[in-house]
Formats: sequence, structure tokens, C-alpha cells
Amino acid sequence: MKHHLIRLAAAALLASSSAYAAAPLSTIATPGYARIMLGDFEVTPLSDGTADLPMVDLLHNDKAATQAALTKAHLSTPTTTSINAFLINTGSKLILIDTGSGALFGPTLGKLTQNLKASGYQPEQIDDIFITHLHPDHVGGLMDQNKMVFPNAVVHVNQRDADYWLSEAQMKSAPASVTAFFQGAMASLPPYVKAGKLQPFNANGQIIPGVSALTSFGHTPGHTSYVVESKGKRLVVLGDLIHVASVQLDAPQVTIGFDSDGAAAAASRAKVFAQVAKENDLVAAAHLQFPGIGYLGAKGKGWTWTPANYTVRP
Repeated sequence: MKHHLIRLAAAALLASSSAYAAAPLSTIATPGYARIMLGDFEVTPLSDGTADLPMVDLLHNDKAATQAALTKAHLSTPTTTSINAFLINTGSKLILIDTGSGALFGPTLGKLTQNLKASGYQPEQIDDIFITHLHPDHVGGLMDQNKMVFPNAVVHVNQRDADYWLSEAQMKSAPASVTAFFQGAMASLPPYVKAGKLQPFNANGQIIPGVSALTSFGHTPGHTSYVVESKGKRLVVLGDLIHVASVQLDAPQVTIGFDSDGAAAAASRAKVFAQVAKENDLVAAAHLQFPGIGYLGAKGKGWTWTPANYTVRP
């Protein structure tokens, strides 16, 4: 059942490319980037767009309870879900954390590059890219029509994720429902490997000045969060430690069908959330409503979410 639901969710994303009425809809302008300062670093959340996903079925939770939580939060089913990435300007380097989905899904996604340009930067300026994990909605933006979108960037990813998602043998032994996940990684990373631009890492700790790895395995075998620090201020980029705030903040034990290891994913969420709440760190999440940046606070056995204040400016 789990793999069937994942296949349905992936099909829904792909089908969205043709799911339009004959009559044209009006164009709604939506924000594609924002700004917030972290010490001396400028942080620019970037939107890759949104996708409608059947969260009532995907979350490993009582369906009635999930529906009630979504309804309370004024969310529909399927549930509109943001895909966010984060650009860090350190003053000497431009660092991108995750790259969105590129052309791997429908027309509501793949907006990261245009929003990066709208924010005042060019893909060729990116020095380093840190990938939280190799799911298609995080690596698809690396490529555009067989060309590297970020030709001057070094790509960093946990070795465990690279070993898994770039392996033909692993793909053959995995359930058919996740074949597209392997294919997305294999379509996105090899050109960077060939160019000597992929630098996997194995442990926690600083990778480049200002950015450290924080392993948070479970969602994928090598899922990694990143700690960005400037002048004593810290931003923890969570990756996919949370997908649906209206459900998982109150019930953090709830996992999702996309998790490779649900129990490990829940344990990583508990550990990292406790750490950032205790330290009052700013956090950024890939799938919370754009711009996906704010603060976590402890509330009984769950958590609260306070969106950060931010400024839209050139």
C-alpha cells in the first residue's frame, strides 16, 4: 500500500502538466523570493513552486485525524505543498541549498532558476551547492535540457545518499514505486560527477567556512540538514524533516510514505527539533509554506512554528 501511494503521488505530479481547463485562467502573481539577514550573511529563500499531494493518504496517520488537522488549518485535500530552496550570500561565496525539481515535474514547479534571477543573481555565480538528499524535487534543478544549470558550482551531498540513489544495483532491488526517484538523481548528478564537481562527504562538521553538515538520516539513507552560521547566529536548513506542519507539529511521530526509514526519520526529527528549539536557532524547511523560514518552539510532546519576519527587496 505504501509504495502504491507513492506511485500515485508521483503520477499526480506528472499529470499536473496537462490538468488544465480549456478556458485560460488569470495569472496570479506570487512571491518567488524573500530576504532575511543572518549575522553578516544574506539569506534568500527561493520558491520552486508548489505541488498538490494526497497527504491524507501519504502520511502514516489515522486518516480522519489527518483530515481534521488539515481542515483546522484551512487546507484542502489534495494539499498544496511548497518546494523551497535557500541561497546564502556570505560576502565571498554564493551558496545554494537544494535546487528544486527542474523539469522533472509539472508546470507548477521548476521555478527556482527564474526566481534566483529575479532575486538579483545568476546561476553561473553559484560557488557551492549543498543537497539535503537526492529526491527529484531537490536535485532536478541541477540540469536543464542536458546542460548544467550551475556550471561553476561544487555540489556537496552525503556519501550514503550518493551511493544509494546513483546505484543501478540499488534501483533494481528497490520497489518499482521509487524507480523515478533513482532516475531523477541519475539524470541530475552524473554531469557534475564527470566535470569533477561532485564532492561527497561522510561526517558531521564544517564543510566550508560558515556551513556544516548535520546528519539527519531516515527520510533517505543519507539525508542531511545543514547549519549556516555567521556572527553567532545560526540557521538550520532542515531539508525534509517535516512535510505538513498542521499535522506533524502536533504529532511529530507521524511519518510519510516518502521516508526510506520512517522510524529513523521520526527519530532524526525529534533530535534536531529539540536541538534547534533549545538553541532558538532560525530554521528553514523545504516543504513548509513559502518562504519556509522561522522558529520552532517546544509545546508538550509537539512543537510550535513562528514564521520569521522577512523583507522583500532588491
